[in-house]
Amino acid sequence: MIRGICAVLGLAVSATTVSAGCADKPEPCEIAGGTYHVVLPEAQSPPVLVFLHGHGGEGAGPISNERLVAPLLARGWAVVAPDGAIRPAGTGKRSWNFFPGWEGRDEAAFLKSVTADAVARFGLDPNRVVLGGFSAGAFMVNYLACATPDAYSAYVPVSGGFWRPQPETCKGPVRLLHTHGWSDPVVPLEGRILGAGRFQQGDIFAGLELWRSVNGCLDHKPDSYSVTGPFQRRVWASCDPGGVIEFALFPGGHMVPEGWADMMVDWYEALGGQ
Repeated sequence: MIRGICAVLGLAVSATTVSAGCADKPEPCEIAGGTYHVVLPEAQSPPVLVFLHGHGGEGAGPISNERLVAPLLARGWAVVAPDGAIRPAGTGKRSWNFFPGWEGRDEAAFLKSVTADAVARFGLDPNRVVLGGFSAGAFMVNYLACATPDAYSAYVPVSGGFWRPQPETCKGPVRLLHTHGWSDPVVPLEGRILGAGRFQQGDIFAGLELWRSVNGCLDHKPDSYSVTGPFQRRVWASCDPGGVIEFALFPGGHMVPEGWADMMVDWYEALGGQ
């Protein structure tokens, strides 16, 4: 029996939202600076995916996504879904303060506090915490992986990279699995211009080039290619110790695709699971 709050909603990300909360409590967990939601498996000291929602969403959204949460719970993983802060400039929408120079919450500190609180409160494994996110949440994941590669045991963004100008360099090495839809119109592989030219989403392949440099990979060419279900996978593993980059492309748009959770867990376990 699964502890926590989870419901079968079908496969669409936009399926009807159900109540999420603080494990068996309907209200989200509260800490200084914000709130988060969590669902727990029956396993003791489980690994955990901390997953960041997209722009305008909230942590209850990922928790309500069956194709994300159900496979993880079935494999003994906990899922923690923090709430983004209300963005300034009167938008009234939650998102993440990822771009250098933006004002707002210190997301690195907030997410560190979320992780520490969840580990202490629910007995999660502090050595097996993976940071993932979708869309704006995935941009946040990339910037945190760039600045604090040792803060989490791996980084798994879906449908988000860097904005232009992207960082000139990052700390490293890092273990990163980037997943992206071939026909994503919201975060295209080539990037796009937003806000009448004020902002530009970056080119995903330029971001991968930066990650290869940061990780000290020996060649631009992937070390291996494979296909898992709908995912066309490219791996750079001949890199500095502790560094590996994988790019998984799927034939779809702006979404967390079906099968992603199992692929992510398989990838993580193949790295040694910590």
